[in-house]
Amino acid sequence: MTQKHFISWLVMALLCLPVFAQIQEPVKFKTELKTLSANEAEIIFSGAVENGWHIYSTDLPEGGPISATFNVDKIEGAEVAGKLMPRGNEIEKMDPIFEMKVRYFEKQATFVQKIKLTGGDYKIVGYLEYGACNDENCLPPTSVDFAFTGKAAGNASAAAETATTETVTTEVATDSMQTAAATVTPTGTADYWAPVIKELGSYGENINNESHTWIYIFFTGMLGGLLALFTPCVWPIIPMTVSFFLKRTKDKKKGIRDAWTYGASIVVIYVGLGLIITGIWGANALNSLSTNAIFNIFFCLMLVVFAASFFGAFEITLPSRWSNAIDSKAEQTTGLLSIFLMAFTLSLVSFSCTGPIIGFLLVEVSSTGSYLAPAIGMLGFAIALALPFTLFALFPSWLKSMPKSGGWMNVIKVTLGFLELAFALKFLSVADLAYGWRILDRETFLALWIVIFGLLGMYLLGKIKFPHDDDDNKVSVTRFFLAMFSLAFAVYMIPGLWGAPLKAVSAFAPPMQTQDFNLYKNEVHAKFNDFDAGMEYARQNGKPVMIDFTGYGCVNCRKMELSVWTDPKVSQLLNDDYVLITLYVDEKTKLPEPIRITENGQERTLRTIGDKWSYLQRTKFGANAQPFYVLIDNEGKPLNKSYSYDEDIQKYIDFLETGLKNYKK
Repeated sequence: MTQKHFISWLVMALLCLPVFAQIQEPVKFKTELKTLSANEAEIIFSGAVENGWHIYSTDLPEGGPISATFNVDKIEGAEVAGKLMPRGNEIEKMDPIFEMKVRYFEKQATFVQKIKLTGGDYKIVGYLEYGACNDENCLPPTSVDFAFTGKAAGNASAAAETATTETVTTEVATDSMQTAAATVTPTGTADYWAPVIKELGSYGENINNESHTWIYIFFTGMLGGLLALFTPCVWPIIPMTVSFFLKRTKDKKKGIRDAWTYGASIVVIYVGLGLIITGIWGANALNSLSTNAIFNIFFCLMLVVFAASFFGAFEITLPSRWSNAIDSKAEQTTGLLSIFLMAFTLSLVSFSCTGPIIGFLLVEVSSTGSYLAPAIGMLGFAIALALPFTLFALFPSWLKSMPKSGGWMNVIKVTLGFLELAFALKFLSVADLAYGWRILDRETFLALWIVIFGLLGMYLLGKIKFPHDDDDNKVSVTRFFLAMFSLAFAVYMIPGLWGAPLKAVSAFAPPMQTQDFNLYKNEVHAKFNDFDAGMEYARQNGKPVMIDFTGYGCVNCRKMELSVWTDPKVSQLLNDDYVLITLYVDEKTKLPEPIRITENGQERTLRTIGDKWSYLQRTKFGANAQPFYVLIDNEGKPLNKSYSYDEDIQKYIDFLETGLKNYKK
């Protein structure tokens, strides 16, 4: 991505933040239900779009960041027929932000959703979600709510009566939802929901906010590339490829230059793959998948399949005709194109080993929300993979000291299989927590990890063999030490079954509150998971409040809870001196009734508990990242600067004690 486009993305992200966004309403939609026959109708969304703005239609690639979607909250006496379809003249252009050809509307946008009426009274309640962009930035996804009721009719006059009834009902439903918005701000002695962004800012910048940095992503990708390098699909190819470059010409400099070109081609191929991944799905869509049950289960199953492949159950390979065709093309061409095609052949041939590692890497960076994250991860992966080809070309004598291919490479594959199996549980856990299934509580998760790493240790000691292992595969000193570490890690996790915090796995294991049996005494328990109830309790008992904005899929939240909150001083302050209110912004439980709100001049509907707490964090405190800790008095006023991710225990203690001092003034 060019610097210009990166700046555009940065500007877009800033404009999407409630604190800084100007109130803009570039699109105004009207909705109507048109009866076509006794059992068929269509909902029509007509939008007037301001000059310079456009709306993406439904033919954006699946998972695209802001394509229009039709969503139903409640439907009775009717069925949705087909997909939401654009109607009218769309424009196809190269989008300057997403750098891909897309179809969108300018000036006027019309979408139509077919509805099948099943007879009798019907009720359809839902919303259209769309995104509006100009050439520089985008507004957050926006909802257009609708509610239609009526009775299916078999003649034109009855249909007209139905249409009239529907129009009235829509207006009434909208008014009723506006009334429901009042429930967001509770009635009482204090307005707990009142924004305090300026007051919070007067205490200074919040304390640290660490996340997946580009450097972290790059080195994660490089580690994956190094692991792939030592697999049976890649390692044996290195000496053959380097020898080919050095022998194909008498000019040694040219041979070295070709090897460098070969390595650079590998980098280009894998970085291109990273950009394609984001180009198809989009950074925002990848980020939104982080707590989606379907995709987390898909990731879990994908890693299990990859693990089975590494264990030798089957080989994941691309069609051989692909690699044969590319290889044949490389032989027929000369120059740089020939070398690039050779690198592409390597990518196809080695897919059975590199594919699972690449898949895991892309899954890991999917929750960063960064457009460049997959490309940066692939850059690190490709550099590690390409480096040996260039180094051995520069120093051919090193080829003689290369370890020979053998059973040790298969050991690496199987070890990676165990690791992928362990991380598969992490993604299943995210879905389990977000939807409250409770099938993978903390002790269950730890028990499975103990078994996985125990079996890995037994394998490394040669006590377990897989189909492609050598019968006389001896245990080397390296394998012995790796086995010792794996078994020690399994033993380390055993006390976690009784509630030990296990700081080393805090980023992956489910939160402590899912543990049924806990003997640990420094446990911090949230007194409330409802903001209004917690604030009312704090007011009645004369205590300050700490609000913990967290998420089920938040890795750094788990680290803070098990690395910082378990400190005796911290736990004493949180349990005795504060009312701790923990709010999960990705809680998927539906609200009893949808809540209609206006944010940045846009009308929105809060449908889940997580939506409600996310809205509270944005509007009251001007933040949307987790973990996010804020100290307030029992009237909702801040007592200190906010605190994000920082595992410095003393700094956290100072944060809490400063809040107490300010409360007592």
